[in-house]
Parts: sequence; structure tokens; C-alpha cells
Amino acid sequence: MKTSRTIPALLLAAAVAVPAARAASGSDPLALVPAGAASVAVVHLDQLRTSPLSARLFADADKITADGDAARFMVEADLSPKKDVDTVVVAGLPAAAGEQTPVIAIFQGRFDPDRLAAAAESRGATRKSSPGGDYELLPEKGSKSLVAAAFVNRELVIAGTESVVVDVLTARRGGMVGLTSGTGLGRFLGRVDRAAAVWALVDVRRYPFLQKRRVYRPESENRPEPAAALASAMKSVTLFAVEATPRGDGLELAATGLTADSDTRQLLEDSLRGLLAMWRLAVEEKQPELVSALRRFHVGNDGEGVTIRGTLPASVLRTLGKKTDRN
Repeated sequence: MKTSRTIPALLLAAAVAVPAARAASGSDPLALVPAGAASVAVVHLDQLRTSPLSARLFADADKITADGDAARFMVEADLSPKKDVDTVVVAGLPAAAGEQTPVIAIFQGRFDPDRLAAAAESRGATRKSSPGGDYELLPEKGSKSLVAAAFVNRELVIAGTESVVVDVLTARRGGMVGLTSGTGLGRFLGRVDRAAAVWALVDVRRYPFLQKRRVYRPESENRPEPAAALASAMKSVTLFAVEATPRGDGLELAATGLTADSDTRQLLEDSLRGLLAMWRLAVEEKQPELVSALRRFHVGNDGEGVTIRGTLPASVLRTLGKKTDRN
């Protein structure tokens, strides 16, 4: 791994595997997410650490840090993502035309700020100052957005696009309330269980590239009818909410799509029910255990959005994982 990408990769890779909504100080990391964020994702590592399903996740985390320089960074910084990182919140802000999406990642856990800063600077990072505090500017070649990391204290690290990190540090000094103010994306926090091991909200309207990908394509005519109907209805969905939580030997899943159009909601509901029925028929002979799991998935319409919810047993997850590995 090239030095120019090692530190940003480490910081953002940890975001793929991380819990909680509160640090030891009792602060809510969502209060540090700008209210103007267009997407936010949270992973609760404390739940994943104790789950029987976590072994694969942590095995993948080991692969991320197996690179020589990455491993040395961890040693020098006295940092173990498995043990020391308790929470990661990752948020994206709307991007200007032609620009990369500004991002912010908030890590809560147990850190040694001095050692983290020293390890970063030994790899080319430069210390900068802002009204909200110091941060490290990390070398990232080939990117228009500068990557910064603020090792705020022994419980908090803030990383991401430099301009966003500086804004968050400044706002933090002024008692920032971010998404917890209930404005912007914060209005939809009730759409997810914030205690879920993993959850995310995405305001599709504020990501033009996502909307462009949902335009009609001729090949959609070859899809099964429920899939084609679902693809058509998804064009009108304005916000997605997803969550997942390990429960015993299974994984609880839920996904919601919001749309103001009642006909679209009905189409979403009908097409999801049709897809579930189609999948049950498709796997009835080869994977009977999956048929039973699919029967336990339910689709509901609450007048604002449509939600699909159910649990995948560990046996099914293992089967799906083996297929993914073979591919």
C-alpha cells in the first residue's frame, strides 16, 4: 500500500466496521454530524463484538490491517480497531457539480492522541490549526479533496474532507447539535432504530448521481414483472432507511423507502410481496431453509413509506457467504 493512501485508508476502513451512540463522556456523535448531511451511517461494534456472526467481520478487518505499513502504523499509534474503536459515524454532504462528495467520519473509543499524531506525521501528515483545534492534514495524491484527521482527545477522532473537519471542530466548540437538532436529515431519525448494530439514512434527492442511475433502461424489460415494477417505483423514493442487528444466531434486517405518492407506495408494497413470492419459488428445491426464512419477511405500508423486515438465519448467511467467496 502506498504511503499516500495508508493513513486515509486506515481511518476510513475502520468506518466499515464500527458502535454505539454514546462515548464514555456521554456525548452523542450525531450531534457532530452537520445538519446539512445528505447521508449518515452508524455501526455499533460493541454489539458486533459479542455476536456469533462477528467472526467474519473481524477477519476481514484483520486483512485490512495486514499490510506492512498499515500494521506498523497501528503499532506506532498503539491502536487496535477491534478493541479500541467503539463507535463510527460516517456522513456525506451534497457535492458541488463535478466535485467529490465531502465526508466526515467520527470515531469514538479509546485513543492516544499524541501517538496517533506522531504516527501520522511520520508518514507525511502536516499539523494545521483551526479555530476549533488542531488537526493533521494527510497526504492523498490524486484527490481534489484534502483528507484531515483531528485527534481531539482520548475518546474522539474526527476525520474526512478537510473543510468539513474544520467546520465540525469549530461548531463543536460552540456546542454543535447537528442531526440531534431534528432538522435536515435529523427529521428522519425516527425511521431507524438507533440501537441497531448498523443503520443508515440516505436522502436520495440530494444525490443527483443516484437519481441518474435510476432512469429507465431498455434492458429492464427483460426483468421479471415484480422486479421491473420495483425498479419503476424506486424512481420516486426520496429517502432510504436501512438497519441490521445480530440476534442470537441470525441477522434482523429492515429497509424502508419513503415517497409522498400513495400509488407509488402501493406499487412498492405489491412488487416487494411479488419478489418475495418469486424468490421462494426459485429456491424451493435447492435451498429449502431459505424458503422458510423468506416466509418470515413482512412488508408494511404506514402511509408515508414501505418497509420490508425479517430475519436471516446464520445458516443462510453462511451459504450466501460461501457463494460470495466463490465469486
